[in-house]
Amino acid sequence: MKQYIYIAFFLIGITAAKAQDVTPKQWTFQECLEYAVENNITIKDAEYTKQTADVTYQQSKDSRLPTLSGSASQRFTNGQSIDPITSDFVNQQIHSSSFGLNTSVSVFNGNQISNQIKQNKLLANQNSLYLQEAKNSITLSVAESYLQALYAKEGIAIAEENLEATAQQAEQAKARYEAGSIAMQDYTDAISQEATNRYNLIDAKNTYAQQILVLKQLLELGPETDFDIAAPETDAYAAPILPNKTAVYNAALGMLPEYEAVKLGVEVSKKDLDLAKGNYLPSLTLSGSIGTGYTNTQDMNFSNQINGNFNQSLGLSLSVPIFNGNQTKAAVQKAKIAIDQSQIQVQTAQKEIYQKVATAYQNALSSQEQLLAAEAASTAAEESYKLAQKKFDLGALSTTDLVVSQNTYTTAQQNYLQAKYLNILYNQLLQFYQGNQIKV
Repeated sequence: MKQYIYIAFFLIGITAAKAQDVTPKQWTFQECLEYAVENNITIKDAEYTKQTADVTYQQSKDSRLPTLSGSASQRFTNGQSIDPITSDFVNQQIHSSSFGLNTSVSVFNGNQISNQIKQNKLLANQNSLYLQEAKNSITLSVAESYLQALYAKEGIAIAEENLEATAQQAEQAKARYEAGSIAMQDYTDAISQEATNRYNLIDAKNTYAQQILVLKQLLELGPETDFDIAAPETDAYAAPILPNKTAVYNAALGMLPEYEAVKLGVEVSKKDLDLAKGNYLPSLTLSGSIGTGYTNTQDMNFSNQINGNFNQSLGLSLSVPIFNGNQTKAAVQKAKIAIDQSQIQVQTAQKEIYQKVATAYQNALSSQEQLLAAEAASTAAEESYKLAQKKFDLGALSTTDLVVSQNTYTTAQQNYLQAKYLNILYNQLLQFYQGNQIKV
């Protein structure tokens, strides 16, 4: 019998150990951010696009190099034909072989190669900026999602506290009702409030689970991964001194990769114009070849023929554009229009960045004022609720009035949490626009 008891305790210990092992790891914001930057598919897609641009840039530089190709052929001819080596007319079966190397290099083509290299370098740099933009976008998304999850997590704590309080109040109301000291309505109000708070707790947990799901998707974590977040001390990040709005805007113009990418777009358009104008200019190509061959119509053996039939050639090819249906002219006009459009895009980007900064600044200012007001309201509602509880314990306050006081306090707590996390979010946005690291 003792053996069975020992086995039972042993199995219970294993089960408890496993339960501890499956406790979800609590991720800090920095861990979430680093993992998202490393694994998010949007960033990976931007990385592949950048790699393609780098390859294209290298390919354009390699286009300066000459081309080289080799050829070899075997041929059998029967009847009246021309000997491919001697060029004599013969009437016999001919077995011939030929071998050659051909090369060509562009000497001048209207600076097309140089301009293409410069443009592809700009495009490679632009795609590097797009990659950084994708990382910044994920950073902001993770920060927002993480803060929303923290807000939801604190909401669970409030809901649990309220449920615990109303459960005690319901027990008190039950005892008083059974003693005949309160009416049935007061008792049912207490029971109803307990059920409502139980529902609110379930809803708070569901809200938190939804926010965790959003965060997991940003991190590209699978459904099988248990995930939770750490709850740092956030009060230190709330209600800081706001920076100068103009200074934030100027800093954003200097560090946001999307703005630098748009400015590079103007230079890319200018290179398109240079490429279009290059089609007006002539092109000059240098080519050369060496070759040899063998035929059975000659009396010499194979090696002697290969040496004796060796030949070389060198040539220059000049192509001068005269008229191509005004295609070059139209391409030049389109390129000039594209430059104007790209310059407008720079102005548009400036306006969009200013709008983002101004919105974040106004929201930070507003949420800071709301935070101070919500903090005062929460403090006052807490004191009022404590007094109401004391009166209820003494039998000097009805259940209905206590429920009203508790709901007022709960609303004040939620308003404070909302204002706090919104204030943190908008202030961290301002820090981000200044080129500083987001801290949560």
